[in-house]
Amino acid sequence: MEMLRAFIGKVTFNKPTIYFTQFKSQRWMHSRNKQAMELIAKGWSALQEVDRVIDYCELNDKRLIPFLRTAKENFELALEADNSNTHARYWLSKLHMKYHVPGACKVVGAALLVEAAEMGDPDAQYELGCRLRVENDYVQSDQRAFYYLEKAVDQLHPGALYLLGAVYLTGDCVKKDAASALWCFHRASKKGHSGAAIAYGSLLLRGVQVPESLTKFDAKRGSSNRKSRKNAGSPEPNPVEMAREQFEIAANAGCDLGFRWLKRLEEEEKRLLVSQS
Repeated sequence: MEMLRAFIGKVTFNKPTIYFTQFKSQRWMHSRNKQAMELIAKGWSALQEVDRVIDYCELNDKRLIPFLRTAKENFELALEADNSNTHARYWLSKLHMKYHVPGACKVVGAALLVEAAEMGDPDAQYELGCRLRVENDYVQSDQRAFYYLEKAVDQLHPGALYLLGAVYLTGDCVKKDAASALWCFHRASKKGHSGAAIAYGSLLLRGVQVPESLTKFDAKRGSSNRKSRKNAGSPEPNPVEMAREQFEIAANAGCDLGFRWLKRLEEEEKRLLVSQS
């Protein structure tokens, strides 16, 4: 009994300070991150109010200043609370570079954007990749832009997937590869990107071969259904039906082009029925 008590005493009380210190440190980091995210949410909410009306007024409209100041202050406070927070860096960089907020500086915004991208924020990587491709007419920055886009694609950022798919489809900066383009459009479409869904559906209607990697992925998800269809002798899903699913994704996202494609498919089906009857 004495030995048991001694053993329990060693286990329980031998190194209490180390475990308590680690627990306290983790708790402090969690509370700091939570505080930063709350501040980011407040800043983002103020910025949403600006975006809601900015198309209907001047960019430097004085009525927008209070919202912009609120957003800027909250993003800066979020960085003070947690300097490693990439979301705060990204949104603060966007505020400096896009909006007419008092005290805005494009150089500061660019530096924050690069920092956030290097720290692994997918939104920042996508934004930086787009800006490097668009804003440097006299600098060969395409390869650097492609580097950041690939980093965002590794984290399955829908915008980056769509843009990389377009790059592969056109052969801009890389070897033209329709299979890779389809893969990118497919993954972006699964995340609700309407442009990728339209591109994927239209390529299917043009008869572009679906890559084996996608068919294997779909086979794993519905292997039992696929086996039952094969045993019953029913045909595999045709490209038109697969394209329709993509246009429905775009339509559900509010894309007008998705509705147009669905209407066109419906009209074509009616025309075929009339011709066959």
